[in-house]
Amino acid sequence: MVLHVRGVLLPDDETVDLWLDGDRVSRSPLPGAETISDGGFILPGLVDAHCHPGIAPGGGPIGSLDEARELALVDRDAGVLAIRDAGSPYPYPELDDDPEMPRLARAGRHIAPPRRYLRGIGVEVAAADVPATVREQARAGNGWVKLVGDWLERDAGDLAPAWDAATMTAAVEAAHAAGVRAAVHTFSESAVEIMVRAGVDSVEHGTGLSLDLVDEMARRGTALVPTMINIETFGGIAERAREKFPGYAKHMLALRDGFPDVVRAAYEAGVPIYLGTDAGGGIEHGMAAAEMLLLHTRAGMSALDALAAGSWRAREWLGFPGLVEGGLADLVVYDRDPRADLRVVTAPRRIVLRGRVVR
Repeated sequence: MVLHVRGVLLPDDETVDLWLDGDRVSRSPLPGAETISDGGFILPGLVDAHCHPGIAPGGGPIGSLDEARELALVDRDAGVLAIRDAGSPYPYPELDDDPEMPRLARAGRHIAPPRRYLRGIGVEVAAADVPATVREQARAGNGWVKLVGDWLERDAGDLAPAWDAATMTAAVEAAHAAGVRAAVHTFSESAVEIMVRAGVDSVEHGTGLSLDLVDEMARRGTALVPTMINIETFGGIAERAREKFPGYAKHMLALRDGFPDVVRAAYEAGVPIYLGTDAGGGIEHGMAAAEMLLLHTRAGMSALDALAAGSWRAREWLGFPGLVEGGLADLVVYDRDPRADLRVVTAPRRIVLRGRVVR
């Protein structure tokens, strides 16, 4: 069935008619179309660029394909029609073409140092095995690998890089040689500097970024996915660690408190910023609108740029064409202009995924 939608399309800011013929967009009229929305403001489907349908609520791998599907559908029903799974302990390539699922850009499992990451989540490897593991996990995903750049080092009592700089650089080179992009988890100052200078494609979290490094990211075009919802949980992490690792606890609180200014500096420097919630484990799914509001209210992004970070720019970055002629038929319609009040994104009126009405 051909569907018809009319409304103000963002960011073009013009009233348009769109015809959805299956999973493709036409700007030219098609016969027999059913009008499913007339009026309002249209966005290309939202994106959560750091999401984990493969991690069960509370932590650990999911147990089945059905569980991955159910978690991703929570995001879909909030208007998120494309997900980058930034590392999954459970493989689910069968869902890539599931018509009910958001579009998926997937990494394989997290690649982490031995005994220094969340139990059961990553492939834990010594430095000598990192490049081979990157190649293996590149085959397990569909365009990305995920590196754990730092974590608590118990002997030091604080955050420390996962491996030496040469190994971390070799990991990025191995990913690029395999034809995929590399994302890196970093909290610390030292690890994020190593990885940015190694040419990593996206920094996840990035609490340790300095002003100099922000400028380097802007020069290279390195993306930042801040996951501000996640960073707000650092208080609980610090409290649990305080007795055994007081220096780590203090460090995590300082990183949390300074993070809005870090993201603001990255935004002002022109670093590409994309919305990601880190849903999975301790973060609930369906929180993209809340993350967008934090980018706007706490990091100072304009409403338009916050929308772009979670919609058309993020889709372009992940390779999912927007609402152009021949583009993908994913859209969300809102009753009011989200640029005037970004809270509008919490209440989509109409959601269409792959040319099928979700609601």
